[in-house]
Amino acid sequence: MYQDFKSFRSLSFVAMLFACLTFMSCHSSNGTQGEQNKARQDSSGFESMFDGSTLKGWEGDTAVWHVEDGAIVGQVTASSTPLKANTFLIWKGGTPSDFELTADYQITAEGNSGIQYRSEKVEGVPFGLRGYQLDIDGANTYTGQNYEERGRDIIAFRGQKVTLPAVTEPISTLAKNNVWSASEVTGNLGSPDSLKSLIHTGWNTCRIVAKGNHLQHYINGVLMCDVTDDDASNRKSSGLIGLQMHAGHIMRVAFKDIKIKEIR
Repeated sequence: MYQDFKSFRSLSFVAMLFACLTFMSCHSSNGTQGEQNKARQDSSGFESMFDGSTLKGWEGDTAVWHVEDGAIVGQVTASSTPLKANTFLIWKGGTPSDFELTADYQITAEGNSGIQYRSEKVEGVPFGLRGYQLDIDGANTYTGQNYEERGRDIIAFRGQKVTLPAVTEPISTLAKNNVWSASEVTGNLGSPDSLKSLIHTGWNTCRIVAKGNHLQHYINGVLMCDVTDDDASNRKSSGLIGLQMHAGHIMRVAFKDIKIKEIR
């Protein structure tokens, strides 16, 4: 009887020890996952969209896009195959609705690029997107404006605060000379030239704030354009994010420190 009791007690101890170790292992695993998720966010709640060394989490034409010196680089050289259409490096992390996005960028003088958001893929166009874009170009003619790729074209120039009213006409009727003719200017954020003087030749920081139907573009902390989109039939409330390489340009553009934060 005593021997049986000793055996039972030994088995009970082993069972308890196994259960304890299993709990500790699960707790440690969950803790590690939580720490990993937390590590991806900075103190302001922004999540990194780029690991600094690979294109993991992105999809696009690798003949155009690569990683160099801690930055995502898009490049077309004189010896490259010319781009037949605008192409995008598309983030695979989701289709955000209300968010704030920041990134540092650098672009050559002849370059044309941008950051696409609340966008959708274009059927039949490899890595093509349709939607809002924070426009960027090396000459800073368009940098900061809101351009709707494959949609309503320029909906707000740099320096403009605009409202986009509801329309019934087709896009092809109201998009004239690459400009959305239905845009209503409701405010002035500064002259295009005065705002242009705040954009550097080298690295700049851009920021997109999208909340509801209110869209704002910043360059180096300065509001460049402000859009309130009341056009329910044409606006988008969520969608893909992408980095643009524009067709027809020999150019190089680089992006780094790309971060996003959901707005609740």
